[in-house]
Amino acid sequence: MLDNLLLGFASAISPINLLFCFIGVTIGTIIGVLPGIGPVAGTAMLIPFTFGMNATSAMIMLAGIYYGTMYGGSTTSILVNLPGESASVMTCLDGYQMARKGRAGAALGISAIGSFIAGTLSVFGLMLLAPPLANFALKFGPPEYFSLMVLGMTLVVALVGEDLIKGLIAAALGIFLGTIGIDPISGIERLSYGVLTLMDGVSFVSVSVGLFAVAEVLEMSENPSKTPSYIENISNLLPNWQDWKDSTLPMFRGSVIGFFVGVMPGAGATIASMLSYATEKKLSKHPEKFGTGIIEGVAAPESANNSATGGAMVPLLTMGIPGSGTTAVMMGALLIHGLRPGPLLFEKHPEFVWAVIASMYIGNFMLLILNLPLVGVWARMLKIPHKFLIPLILAFSVVGVYTVNNNLGEVWIMFVFGIIGYFMKKFGFPPAPVVLALVLTPLMEHALQQSLQMSRGNFSIFFTRPISLILLMVALISFSSPLVRFFLRKVKSL
Repeated sequence: MLDNLLLGFASAISPINLLFCFIGVTIGTIIGVLPGIGPVAGTAMLIPFTFGMNATSAMIMLAGIYYGTMYGGSTTSILVNLPGESASVMTCLDGYQMARKGRAGAALGISAIGSFIAGTLSVFGLMLLAPPLANFALKFGPPEYFSLMVLGMTLVVALVGEDLIKGLIAAALGIFLGTIGIDPISGIERLSYGVLTLMDGVSFVSVSVGLFAVAEVLEMSENPSKTPSYIENISNLLPNWQDWKDSTLPMFRGSVIGFFVGVMPGAGATIASMLSYATEKKLSKHPEKFGTGIIEGVAAPESANNSATGGAMVPLLTMGIPGSGTTAVMMGALLIHGLRPGPLLFEKHPEFVWAVIASMYIGNFMLLILNLPLVGVWARMLKIPHKFLIPLILAFSVVGVYTVNNNLGEVWIMFVFGIIGYFMKKFGFPPAPVVLALVLTPLMEHALQQSLQMSRGNFSIFFTRPISLILLMVALISFSSPLVRFFLRKVKSL
């Protein structure tokens, strides 16, 4: 393994490969900052530029775009509550509140450092654990995926905030939105009323940008004339000792969760960041502070979404199974360049595989060097007066949402949910459960239907398969413990 890794570094540090690695991570960071585009669209758009390259340089650049996007997505999430890509939604919850407290620099700094640590650990995991983890991931069929999604849905309770009832109402809205569109198995049209835009379902990007960014713009527009006092004196442009103490364990836990979730095909970085955030809130001694601007709420999801990129490469390289939408695009690029991903790839083309793995170490280091000096620059963006910042955010939002599918209807959906999000903020309804439920509902429904087809309608399939049963038991514990605490508080207050 060490010999192969040294062989990979020898190839990765060649001037041409270093150049393409730098181009990839730089473009990825820019794509991450721009809302709505995301790693899938960004990678797909740049595949034609790789046709004249050799396969190693091409894949090094595309991989750089992939994990570079995860770095960049945190920037606008922290500064203006605008998630650059879907995996950064959870960063909005505490990152933006830190910025409002004048700690944008610390949030951006821990995001960059946590991303570097998580990215490096995930590449280390890819190097050591690829074959056994890929074999374990193959044991996940539709019943296991359904149980995993149920576990994810129970974590809604961890994100509801102080008012459990309002949080569950928000989650119910997300579940409702997740059922709109064409049924994945029967092909029956549901709740779309003939509107073409709704037949593919309600766009996650439109809803998340609307609920977070546009809602924030509407609130900012109530007093657009001056720069808020909380950002007049931005200080602490890097994490202090207490920040390190608070975020070290969340970073490592987020890295582990992100990597293992990334290994499972279809789960992805968005679910990894949500699971990581909810886990930290459950383990915390002060869960009520999550969502108010604590650094653990930035370190955990940012580490998880970066770690998931390394995890998603495991099934791609070892089994030829794309673990996410971006790795599906990368698999297409591999086939275009005459390489078939799978077990034989390590045997027939070791110089290619290990050069890509080595380049991921180098790329993560490049991203750290690229992003840390910019922390102060990004933080000072908050000093732009609202009358200039509001149209800038709206322009970014409209362009980002429109470019996902070149569909103006999704821009109108964004504005509708911006208004809904504004009133949700006014009346104390948390937006995070809406987003989490919207992401998980279609995945859970699809897995449920496939499982029942496998068992001919027998629900016992979820309890007779060991992995599925374990996940459901964990889900039951996860769901019941906050409810028990909630009712105990109510009883004590009587």
